This record gives sequence, structure tokens and C-alpha cells, in this order.
Amino acid sequence: MDHQGGRSDAGVAEPQIRIVVVAYHSGEVLGPFMDSLTKATVQPYEVVVVDNSPELDAGTAAVAEREEVRLLRTGRNLGYGSAANRGAAGAGAPWLVVANADIAFTPGSLDELLEASSRWPGAGAFGPAITNPGGVLYPSARELPSLRRGIGHALLGWCWPTNPWTTAYRRERATPVETTAGWLSGSCQLLRRRAFEAVDGFDEAYFMFMEDVDLGRRLGLLGWQLVYVPTAVVEHLGGHSTKRTSRRMVIAHHRSMLRYLFRQYPGPGYLPLRLALGVGLGFRLLLALALAGDSAGARATRSADELPSVRMPSD
Repeated sequence: MDHQGGRSDAGVAEPQIRIVVVAYHSGEVLGPFMDSLTKATVQPYEVVVVDNSPELDAGTAAVAEREEVRLLRTGRNLGYGSAANRGAAGAGAPWLVVANADIAFTPGSLDELLEASSRWPGAGAFGPAITNPGGVLYPSARELPSLRRGIGHALLGWCWPTNPWTTAYRRERATPVETTAGWLSGSCQLLRRRAFEAVDGFDEAYFMFMEDVDLGRRLGLLGWQLVYVPTAVVEHLGGHSTKRTSRRMVIAHHRSMLRYLFRQYPGPGYLPLRLALGVGLGFRLLLALALAGDSAGARATRSADELPSVRMPSD
């Protein structure tokens, strides 16, 4: 069923947005997610909750009772991209939102993203500004990782988050403005359905991490722009579904980084480089497991106060 904001005198309007929520033991955060969504847009929408949990928890079951929600249980943890693809399959709405369950939308934030689409008709994906608890701005729109920036960020980001390579990669040298990016955080983004389908969605070879980088790269190869919209703001509680298995997630992150980098340098001529990258990432993994609290990458260092003023929706 559609969100009630889409109802008209003639009946229920067709959904303009399908929101795909990837959940994993997420019952405690899905309710607040849905509550924030009701104020995020005036457009009619539908919600597909893709539950990767092996067992259905009470909070997820309660959310599934809402009229705008369809629950899709996978029976096992398929990973983020695979679950998102299943939630997006068969959508008729022109827009998709793919989001973590531990997101809270600010009022009008999805409408801000939709409004930006009129300014960027060649864009296939739009990303909001993402804040973490405590008013910290997460670097959710970044450059595609080059070899130099990637090595500098991988080696130094977790222990020296303001190093020049990480700063350049995460675009932290200027005030946030609406602009194109190499990739957008998969924790929350708005996608043109036809762009998402043109690249066959997320690459399911990535269990978790780097699937959003890879999606951005493939959208760009087809000529689609990716746009960061800092006037649209969401709060990310951060790491809800990974806290219970952080060691496993650190390993998954490094495995995905290795997969992504190896794919950028295929063929026998790049074998020495791939071997060097493998050794370097293996060493980083050992350090991350032993020492780093922010081992998946550099911690966020900017204040959300740097964001431009948000235009509040009229009543």
C-alpha cells in the first residue's frame, strides 16, 4: 500500500518512490526510521524491508504490519548489495531510495533530493548530507579512489584522519556545496530506477563495503552523474548492524577493498601491483584488528555546522 501522503480524492496514487531498507537484527531502529520517513517527503511511496536476519524479531514484525510496508525475508545474510537488489526488483516507481535501517530523515529531506533532480537531469544518483550522533558530518560523497589517494588513505586514514590523501579523497577542503561526486554512501541515496537498472544494480560479489563505490564507478562509466545534495540531511546512527560482529566486518571491508582494487588492475601486466596491494592490505588488516577502533576507515572530523542552511518545507 502507498504512504497516505500520496492519497487523493480519486483514490491512492501510484508510488513515486520505492524505499528499500536493508535490515539485520534491526527491530529497535526500524520504527524510528519509518516515523522519520513520514515527514521526509510529500510524494507517495512504498517501503520494502529486506530482512537479512535468520530470525524475525518483534520490532521488524511490528513494522511489517504498517500498510505501506512489504517485508521480504531472505532467510540468511545475503550482504547489503544483494539484499538491496532484491528489494528493488520489480519496482514500478521512477525513484529508488536505498538505505540502512539506522537512518533518520530530517523533514523534507527526500523532497530536497527530488528537487535537485530537476537541476541535474543527467544524474542517476543523489546523496544527502549524513550526520552522525553528536553533530559530526560524515564524508558521504567522495572521489573514486585512485592508486595514490587509496594507498595514502588506507595506510594513514585510521591513525591520522586529516592526512592530505584522506582529505583529498573525502573532499574535506571546502564548505559542502551541491556538486558531483565519484561515489555516494550506500547508507542512504536516491537513485533513478532506470539508471540503477541500467547497471544491473549493486554488484553482488561484494558482501558488504565497497558496493557503493563500485556502483558509483559503473554509473559514471555509463555517463550518469552522481550528485551530493548537502541541503538534504539524514542522521546515521552508525554501525548498528555491525557492532555485534565488528571483527568480521573489518575482515569483510578489507576483502572488498582487495576485490575492488584487483578489478581496476586486471591482466598479467599488473600482477606485481596486485601482489603488492595484497601484501599492503594484509598488513593493514593485521594492524586494524590489533589496534584500530576506526579500522574500516578514518573517523569523521568535520562539524555538521558547516552544512548550508536547510530550507524547511511549508505546512
